[in-house]
Amino acid sequence: MNRTARAVRFDRYGGRDVLYVTDVPMPEPGPGEVVVEVRAAGINPFDTMIRSGVVRDLFPVDFPSGQGSDLAGVVVAVGAGVDTPALGDEVMGWTPLPSAQATHVAIAAAQLVAKPPRVSWEVAGSLHMVGATAYAAQRAVAAQPGETVAVSAAAGGVGSFLVQMLTGRGVRVLGIASSANTEWLQKHGVTPVPYGDGLRERLEQAAGADGIDAFIDLHGPEYLDLAVAVGVKPDRIQTTVAMQRAAEIGARTDGRHNATAREVLVELVELAASGAVEVPIAATYPLDRVADAFAELERRHARGKIVLLP
Repeated sequence: MNRTARAVRFDRYGGRDVLYVTDVPMPEPGPGEVVVEVRAAGINPFDTMIRSGVVRDLFPVDFPSGQGSDLAGVVVAVGAGVDTPALGDEVMGWTPLPSAQATHVAIAAAQLVAKPPRVSWEVAGSLHMVGATAYAAQRAVAAQPGETVAVSAAAGGVGSFLVQMLTGRGVRVLGIASSANTEWLQKHGVTPVPYGDGLRERLEQAAGADGIDAFIDLHGPEYLDLAVAVGVKPDRIQTTVAMQRAAEIGARTDGRHNATAREVLVELVELAASGAVEVPIAATYPLDRVADAFAELERRHARGKIVLLP
C-alpha cells in the first residue's frame, strides 16, 4: 500500500477558498477499524456549515481539519478484532470525524455495511447523510398512510430521498420545488408545488379541503411560518435547518444524529438496492476540484447529490 494518501483539508474557518487537497500519512487501522480506499464521497450542506464556522459552538474542529462523513470504497487494511468486513470487500458507511473526503480513511468496522452490486459507487458514497436525515424527518412527523405532508426543497439531496420514502408508505406528498423539477416529482408520485409568489395559495389548493397534516422543511425559516399559516400543528412541523425559528414555535428539529445507526443504514441501503428509492446524482467531481463541487452545491439548485470521486 502507498505510504501517503490525499485528503481535503482546511486550516481556518471560511469560504470555499480555504479548502485544499494535500498529501497526508496513509492511515492505519486501530482495533476494530479498517482502512477504506475511497471510491466515492458525498458532499453535504452540513460540511459547509462546519467549514464556515457557523456551528463552531456545537461542532468545533481541530485544525488542520478534514471534511466529509459519507463514503464508499474497498477495504485495503484490517485492524485487530475485525472479522468483517474483510480485505477486498466493497463497503459503504459514515465516519463521525470529518475525514471522508480523501483517498483513504480509517473507520470503525461497525459503521460500514456491504455495498450491494446494484448500488453504484456514486450512490453508495452519498447515501448515509441524506438517507438518515430523511429517515429522521419522516419519523419526527409520524406521517401515516393517507395523510398529506408538504416538503420544502423537495428535489434536493435530502428532499428527493424523503419524498420517495413518504410516497412509498402511502403518504400524499406536496413537493415544494422549482418548476424545473415538476416532471421528476410527478414521476415519483409527488404533487409538485412551485415555490415563489403565491406559494401559500398554490399549496392550499393542492392540499384540498382536508388540508395539510404535517410539514417538513429542508430550506429555511420562512417555511416554518408558512406551515403555521396553513394550519399545521407545531408538533407536526419538522425542520433540519431553521433551528432558532423551530424553538420559537415549538417545531421539531430531528436530524441525521437521530437516525445514525447501522440498522438504519441497512434499511436505507435496501431501499436504494431494491429501486424503491432513486438517489439522483446531480454531478461528480475529482477530489482536486472539491471547491468547484461546493460551488455547485451552494447554488442550491442541484437535483440530488453531488459526489467526489477520489
